[in-house]
Amino acid sequence: MKLKKTLTLAALLAAIGGMGVVVSYSVTLYRLFCQVTGAGGTTQRVAADDANISAREVTVFFNTDVAPGLAWRFRPMQRQVKVHLGEQTPVFFEAENLSDQDIVGHATFNVTPDKAGIYFKKIECFCFTEERLEAHRKVEMPVVFFVDPKLGSDPSTAEVTNITLSYTFFRSAKPAGAEDLARFAGAGADPQRGHALFAAQCGACHDLAKNRVGPALAAVVGRQAGTEADYPYSAALGRSGITWTEAALDRWLAGPQTMVPGALMPVAVGDPAARRDIIAYLKTAASGG
Repeated sequence: MKLKKTLTLAALLAAIGGMGVVVSYSVTLYRLFCQVTGAGGTTQRVAADDANISAREVTVFFNTDVAPGLAWRFRPMQRQVKVHLGEQTPVFFEAENLSDQDIVGHATFNVTPDKAGIYFKKIECFCFTEERLEAHRKVEMPVVFFVDPKLGSDPSTAEVTNITLSYTFFRSAKPAGAEDLARFAGAGADPQRGHALFAAQCGACHDLAKNRVGPALAAVVGRQAGTEADYPYSAALGRSGITWTEAALDRWLAGPQTMVPGALMPVAVGDPAARRDIIAYLKTAASGG
């Protein structure tokens, strides 16, 4: 029996009930129904982005929560991103185990408005598997997604301009065979990931090509601190004598005020892997790669 997407959940369960199927399957069937139709804001899982990029944009907001009994801190690394329909987009979330023991968690997810669920497609996500996080370990986890351009041509979603992707982490009921979140921290330097992290954590103040709140950073690797033209540096940084080697940039990002007392930069990047990837991106940008 082929089910049309317009079939309601009530009709589906009524039809199944009429076939004599045991009621205990209703939870599994509900999940299947949501996965197929996007009901309840359930996102779709795909292998790749095969959509054409549209000129139309939507803003995707991110929301996170942790269920009672799970001693984790969990947050998005960016509050929102604006994307073109069909545009493959990486974003990052941070999880930290606050306890003295390794814990396996599982993330549930949905988008609002619910009707956008069938068009919100994820290529990579920590929510696909059970995830183990070591005691007192902090990691940044990627999600790669796109919003299908069909969202703009469907009369029921044509007016949607804002979508919220929400996650809640629970303690896993099936911890056996869980993936280890340390895999994200153990990878080599990734300029592409660094690009996304730069946009999320640095982009509010910095641009590669022009001075904004902070100075332009296109050729920062190898540059002497405080020398970008027409930017009003603090006196402390201007007289520091620092050359922005990779090691110096890592120290700076880890704690600007600690490295140069009196510097104006208020933001630090605590995660070493994130600093490594941001610096790798800045190196690639400087070389034109």
